[in-house]
Amino acid sequence: MEKLRLAIVGAGPAGIYAADILLKAERNFDVSIDLFDRLPAPYGLVRYGVAPDHPRIKGIITALREVLDRGHIRIFGNVNLGTDITLDDLKRHYHAVIFATGAIKDAPLDIPGIELENSFGAADFVNWYDAHPDVPREWPLDQEHVAVIGNGNVALDVARMLAKHADDLLPTEIPANVYEGLKSSKVTDVHVFGRRGPAQVKFTPLELRELGEVPDVDIVVHEEDFGKDPEAEKLAETNKQLLVIKRILTSWRERPEGTASRRIHLHWYSRPAEVLGEDGKVSALRIERTEPDGEGGVRGVGEFRDFPVGQIYRAVGYFGSPLDDVPFDEKRGVIPNREGEVIGDDNEQVPGMYTTGWIKRGPVGLIGHTKSDAMETIQHLINGQANWWTPAEPSEEAVTALLEERGVKYTNLDGWHSLDEHELALGEAQGRTRVKVVDRDEMVRISRGE
Repeated sequence: MEKLRLAIVGAGPAGIYAADILLKAERNFDVSIDLFDRLPAPYGLVRYGVAPDHPRIKGIITALREVLDRGHIRIFGNVNLGTDITLDDLKRHYHAVIFATGAIKDAPLDIPGIELENSFGAADFVNWYDAHPDVPREWPLDQEHVAVIGNGNVALDVARMLAKHADDLLPTEIPANVYEGLKSSKVTDVHVFGRRGPAQVKFTPLELRELGEVPDVDIVVHEEDFGKDPEAEKLAETNKQLLVIKRILTSWRERPEGTASRRIHLHWYSRPAEVLGEDGKVSALRIERTEPDGEGGVRGVGEFRDFPVGQIYRAVGYFGSPLDDVPFDEKRGVIPNREGEVIGDDNEQVPGMYTTGWIKRGPVGLIGHTKSDAMETIQHLINGQANWWTPAEPSEEAVTALLEERGVKYTNLDGWHSLDEHELALGEAQGRTRVKVVDRDEMVRISRGE
């Protein structure tokens, strides 16, 4: 064959790494790759899932930018699979497709009252403060006491952003609507709940340390949560990461009572049992105290406590979304696959379809996992030529003509450069690195030079 025409759906790290690995791979055919994303700008969760006060993590964007700026990959932003372009279209124009759409919805938390007003998924709040174009511009921060359920990095990000003073976020890229929303926030106390103990947390030492460095915010820990699980604490002594976390927590336990205007309270051995409400709105979170079960988990002890809070944010993980005409595992929120080869209801490989990233393996693991994930998928793609589609119109021009004929206002790499420069200029005018454009139509207009 002369050339592999490959479509990748999703322009976040998973999709971009897959494209890069394929271009660098040993193979006996030429490659032409088109990257589709429903958003006008690339980078996925790195742009829309990382707190704005995390410039170090944003450094990943530099590596992704280098891959795109080599000019070997075409980008079609603002294109939605299922409406703007269909799976049948992909079969007509490509030999294969890799789905790298990630996981952007909140995983469910099945407890009574979770559906009450002022009960939110953390991902929605993250999307708001990260200027995602598809969420409302306003966010209600009208309660003094709020709860965050979860013990991972997202829970800490949400807690930090809720407690932080808006002016301390001005050096970051937050847009005006987010600054104004946080500036008028009434939040004084953020309660973070984890059902396990402090030796079994899922966040990283860096995230935890940053929590204790937020100006005018005190960290409150409770002595009753420590010393309950000697086994786990002994295990932590052999784990570098948990050892650092232990040191940080010990330093907080030894701090005198603070006088800051805001507080983050960390509660362990606290399993969310029920959200209590008044007039259809959240009024309290009921937790059940837990204890170590001797097997690495916890069990409830039948002691319940109510914490009066006006809002609840559940940060219990992300969940994938189904795509039109693509197999989907409703229970796990992933595309069913064997090492990246999509499999159907009959447990057989579906011709021409592959997957990588969180939509392949579930929302776990860091950027390093995403690279090894993509390598596995690409290896199967290269070796699986017998399973590729036979496209009727594989020319590069055919796809562009199709989108233009349908009136799809797609954005390309030059368009992303224009939007990028525009955001940097907005930032420079205010003495900041960048200010994100929030409105989707405005993003498209700037990208298309209209």
